[in-house]
Amino acid sequence: MKPRPRHVEPSELVELAQATMARAPFPMLASVDGGRPRLRPISPVRTEGFRVYFASLRSSNKTAELASNRSVELCYLDEGHDQVRITGDAQLVDDTAVRQSIWDANPLLRNFLGSLDNPEFMLYRVDPSRVRFMREWALEYHEVPLA
Repeated sequence: MKPRPRHVEPSELVELAQATMARAPFPMLASVDGGRPRLRPISPVRTEGFRVYFASLRSSNKTAELASNRSVELCYLDEGHDQVRITGDAQLVDDTAVRQSIWDANPLLRNFLGSLDNPEFMLYRVDPSRVRFMREWALEYHEVPLA
């Protein structure tokens, strides 16, 4: 039998999706490796609406995958099984001011990498092209407006 989730008002989709993201701080990032999907949890370093920033190491497989194919999807799943999927492209961030502000706000980055100038520090921004919300395994996605 198909679950009967609580009703979703279209006018509340942005708020519902962002609340789900806040309750699920470690989304899964899907990337592409030679035509094969690769999935791993990430820890976003900044979120602005549905634009998500995350760090990587230059030497990681994730960085190599993103260099050859920027297409990604993030999946947030909270404890109540509400889900947000953000589809987009991962852009390498080289803006000095943005990198500095994220660096300054993230003690874990500073502790792990030691210096903003560490060549291993790669910063990415997922620019969303599509955001979908699903309530409680309802098997029905709602398109979340990006504007």
